[in-house]
Amino acid sequence: MDSDTLEKVLNTLKSEYKKWNAPVVTLIKERTNDPYKILISTVLSLRTQDKTTHKAAERLFKVADTPEKMVKLTEKEIEKLIYPVGFYRTKAKNIKKISQILLDKYDGKVPDDLDELLKLPGVGRKTANLVITLGYGKLGICVDTHVHRISNRLGIVNTKTPFETEMELRRILPKKWWIEYNDMLVSLGQTICRPINPKCYRCPLNEYCPKIGVKVKSKSRV
Repeated sequence: MDSDTLEKVLNTLKSEYKKWNAPVVTLIKERTNDPYKILISTVLSLRTQDKTTHKAAERLFKVADTPEKMVKLTEKEIEKLIYPVGFYRTKAKNIKKISQILLDKYDGKVPDDLDELLKLPGVGRKTANLVITLGYGKLGICVDTHVHRISNRLGIVNTKTPFETEMELRRILPKKWWIEYNDMLVSLGQTICRPINPKCYRCPLNEYCPKIGVKVKSKSRV
């Protein structure tokens, strides 16, 4: 995709995406700028539907919304609060470990450095980049399954893995779009540009999209 078309795609998304469902971590960010809540919410969200994540995060933060409060809970107590998020036992263990590490090594504060965040248990590049961008407003590009899939479907990148997608986006995407890019594509992916049978006839990017890899086109209006 050439730079002019890319700019048109991004501007179109910017004008449209807030009409769709916002990612749950963004909703939490809008209610609080607390990097700790953003970090824990993102850990909860992995392989879990947003509706389930949102309810689990609300239950958990009513009981423990700081590392100090979280470490006082047992893993079993955390499990009960976050169930039925995916891999809730592993996530409960990691949440408790993360909270203890934050207290022991970072004075109870979530680090604003990507490499430091990646040292925390259960924290990958997606989670670390979300904390950097939403929690601290620093430049970063969060690539999840929606961002990876849609970036390739649109022909913005031609990559095999989320890591490759992140590196390529860092190279070609104007920095003014870095923070918002995840929100825009996740909102699009959750409502219109689905993995199977995307609703292309409803998509504001239909005229720009080469639909790479789309085998079953939604209805005859594509």
